[in-house]
Parts: sequence; C-alpha cells; structure tokens
Amino acid sequence: MKNNFQHAKNVVRKYYESFDKASDSNLVHVLKEHTTKDYHWRGMHPFYEQYGAEAVVEIFWKPFRESFLPIQRREDMFFAGANDCDDGKTQWVVSVGNLLGLFDTDWLGIPSTGKMIFLRYAEFHRVEGNKIAETALFCDVLSVMDQAGHYPLPPMTGAAFIYPGPRTHDGLLFDEQEPKEAIKTMEVLNKMISDLDEINKSGNDKCPPELLARAWNEDMIWYGPTGIGASYTIERYQKQHQYPFRENLTDKVFNGHIARFAEGNYCGFFGWPNLTNKNKGGFLGLPKSDVEAEMRVVDIYRREGDKLAENWVYIDILYYLYQQGLDVLGRMREMKSK
Repeated sequence: MKNNFQHAKNVVRKYYESFDKASDSNLVHVLKEHTTKDYHWRGMHPFYEQYGAEAVVEIFWKPFRESFLPIQRREDMFFAGANDCDDGKTQWVVSVGNLLGLFDTDWLGIPSTGKMIFLRYAEFHRVEGNKIAETALFCDVLSVMDQAGHYPLPPMTGAAFIYPGPRTHDGLLFDEQEPKEAIKTMEVLNKMISDLDEINKSGNDKCPPELLARAWNEDMIWYGPTGIGASYTIERYQKQHQYPFRENLTDKVFNGHIARFAEGNYCGFFGWPNLTNKNKGGFLGLPKSDVEAEMRVVDIYRREGDKLAENWVYIDILYYLYQQGLDVLGRMREMKSK
C-alpha cells in the first residue's frame, strides 16, 4: 500500500514539474502526457466540469496564466491515500497551497492590480497507473477579488488574510508514512463527521462546545473560504461560523463525498456537491430563498494527537450565490463596461 501511494505521489509530482514549467503553447501537450484519454476535470464557478486536456487548458489554465504570469506554486500540504468512499478501490493525491502571480491582466472580469496575488487552491488527483484520470481543482476566486479591492459581499464573520500552512510545517508528505498514523487520522475524521451528523439529527443549532471538543483541540484553527473567513478556538469558531451557518440555513441534506482519504497526520475530502440547503435569509447577505442550493466543499485537516487541530476549507461560494440569482462575476463585468 505504501509503495502504491509513493507511485501515485510521484506521478503527480512529475506532472507538476513538467506542467508548471511548460510554455503556454505546450500546455495541452504536457497535460495530455500526464493524463488519461478520458481525463475528467472539475473546477469551481465559472469553470465547472471539463473533459480532455484541450478543454481544461482553454477554460482554466490559459486565461489564468495570461493574467498572472509568472506563477509560483507555493505548496503547503501534499499527501495521498486510499479512497474511504469506495473501500480503497481508487487512490488520490491532493496538493494544497497558493498559486502566486503578478496580476497584470484582468481575470474573469476582475480588474488587474499590477501587484502580486495569492490564489488559494486545493487540487485533488485520482491516479490510474502512470496517469492522472481525474482532477478536482478548488480555488478561492473571492479571495482574488478581495485582494484586488473588489470584495462584493457583506463583512465576513471571521478574519480574512493569506492563510499559512500547517503550524507544524510538516505538511509535505513526499516520503512514505507509517500506515497506522493514517488509520488514526481517519478514525478522528470519521468521529467528527459522526458528531456533526448527530447535531444535524438533533436539530440543535446551538450545540454545546463540549460536543465539538470530542474531536477538536480547544485551540483549533478553522481557515474558512473568503466570504466567511477564519476562526481561532472552538468558542470563536462556533460564534463566527458554526452558529451563523446552522441558524441561517435549513433543509440541509448531506450528499456524501467523492474522495476522502488520509496519510500520516493529514486527511481531506471533497464532494460534488457535499450538501444542499435552503437559505432562511441572512447567510452571506442573501435574502430568503426556496432554492435547494448545492454546496461544493473541500476540507483538509491536520491531526494532533487524538484530535483535529487545523482545518483548511474551500467552498464554491460563487456557485452557491449564482444558484440564488446573484452572478457576482457577471455584475463585475457589467460595472466595468459602464
């Protein structure tokens, strides 16, 4: 199992080494070299699902590179594992960090600044043999808008800044890891998910902090998506995210995950979508809506001892808003044209 994980990680590392150095004219060729013929790619709004190297480069990578060159991949976490969602039949690798570039050309209608910009990302890859068969790239477009001075939503309940990597600076798991540690990490993760399910079934939107403390360290850090922000300690996390989220959203339905895996002290998952819900009114400044809106979410965790210590979260908030009639990027393009 360890050797398989190392192979999968090497496949992704070789891909990054080639793709990040490739010229614009060679991107499709390099991506084809490292992906299967039926390559399936998922991206956040407005990129959505794409198939094949040509479409992925045309829809995402070409416009992004035109706006932000030169680009540095500043990786904070990198790990692999067997997918807990399909009993380990598939193997996944995830890279988490920032893509840094000079914002010299408008992107998605966001006015350029001529200054450096950090694009938060979490990129999942399913490896088959020597190729990448499937990718899910979550990136925080709202963070780019915020850094560029065009934040479009009400003030965040948490703090907004360029998030750091793990406190322990050990998130790059390039080498083999002890399998028993991954088992411990997955047990804590599944315990946390079970506790959340218990809260959902109880209907208690003001769950006591003691319930969270069963799986979380008291000094936990929750790095939420732009639009919500980051929180420190269980008490502030509940005040700044959990309670507003639970009190302002209703009819929550959990749809499961596509991939969920662990290696060492790290674990993560993503769904497409993870859950659906209705907005009672107030969440992200939105009015009440009867739309059963989808939430596509990524969670990356670091375990410390027998509890979770840090959590990096990505939510496709632009898509969540779009489903309820608020086209943030379209509105920005309209404002620019006036």
